[in-house]
Amino acid sequence: MKKNVILVLGLCSAVMLTGCKSKESAYRQAYEQATREQANNTDASQTTTTPAVTPVPTTPPVSEAPVTQTPTQPSSAVVVDNSDVRTIEGGFTVQSGNPLKTFSVVVSSFVTQANADNLATRLKAEGYDARVVKTNETINGTTGWYRVIAASYDDKPSAAQTRDQLRGKFPGAWLLYKK
Repeated sequence: MKKNVILVLGLCSAVMLTGCKSKESAYRQAYEQATREQANNTDASQTTTTPAVTPVPTTPPVSEAPVTQTPTQPSSAVVVDNSDVRTIEGGFTVQSGNPLKTFSVVVSSFVTQANADNLATRLKAEGYDARVVKTNETINGTTGWYRVIAASYDDKPSAAQTRDQLRGKFPGAWLLYKK
């Protein structure tokens, strides 16, 4: 009798544990519904100050930009600090928007282009010359990140000023140096 009870309990436990699996399609449906609601909320209210999507926290490979000095000063004089400037290893292509200049302000990174395009559209509505670039770099096992660039400049001081202004909304904003 005890063997039958244990067998029945084991069988019931197995059925209960295997019957409760979530299906990938359920997750996909929930994601698509959230994306539609987010798009509707963004269209209905362009005055929100928080990003509609959460940027992926990543740290791209960092390469130092070239150190420059003024030609009229001796070589031991002023050295420009480029510790806050990064380059993208592997190159990139502009997906939407104007071509990049020497220094660009990167405000967010995404795995999907749709999310990057949504943020770029919001930035354009706020008056920025936003664009999206696709990188060929691999971070955390994912290749082909979409970087949202709020503005691009020929000089570093202008880019740094815009980056500092955007850090209230985008704390992880950084400068991209185009080689």
